[in-house]
Amino acid sequence: MIDFAKFSIFTDAIKGGFGLLSSGVIDVWTIVLTSLKVSSLAVSIALLIGIPFGYYLGTRRSVSRTTALVIANAGMGLPPTVVGLFISMLLSRRGPLGDLGLLYSQTAMVIAQIVIAAPIVAAIVASGVSAVPAQLRLQVRSLGASRIQEAVLTLKESRMVLFAAVAAGFGSIISEVGAVQMVGGNLEGETRVMTTAIVQFTRMGNYPEAVALAIVLLAIIIAVNVFVTLGQTSSDRHTKAIN
Repeated sequence: MIDFAKFSIFTDAIKGGFGLLSSGVIDVWTIVLTSLKVSSLAVSIALLIGIPFGYYLGTRRSVSRTTALVIANAGMGLPPTVVGLFISMLLSRRGPLGDLGLLYSQTAMVIAQIVIAAPIVAAIVASGVSAVPAQLRLQVRSLGASRIQEAVLTLKESRMVLFAAVAAGFGSIISEVGAVQMVGGNLEGETRVMTTAIVQFTRMGNYPEAVALAIVLLAIIIAVNVFVTLGQTSSDRHTKAIN
């Protein structure tokens, strides 16, 4: 029989979580800022890599392009723990980059998150760019546009997909826990991020701290998706106004 009185564990944890956030406990916000710093840098670099690569995959027609597209699509389902494993081996003392001393640092976490997010961005951009009519690019080139101008116009036509790529890339790494814990550890004030801290606090039974971070994590994910949705609907309204 269910003991409903024990559901107070949820109400107490949520109440305690909001109390921690409103009290300005520095440790919570240090963890939040570390998460935002690492994930924002990683997704920015992933966009710089993924958008050009996705454009190439979406506009070229060759056997090598098909192979690369298969790899990019497969990368969307790349298990973060597998990424963490190989990055850990790469940066460990016995690994080829061990002399750099990057393991258990924010740099290692950024590298792992780039590996996770870049294929996602590339695959989504490739899908969006391939949907743009090839005649449009040919027409632009016939008018004397350069390759860069052609690429800018094509990406502009598929801007709604770019918003989705940003949301998917950021969402995949801000909420990821396996890889960042394997390569970054959980060093307080250095590599402790929201997901690893939630895991630790839950294991310790410190539910208010875990709930406080979960509230912030969910708020960030919702805020990013609201921003992306506003961008997509704004583009849609702009297209309708032109038509």
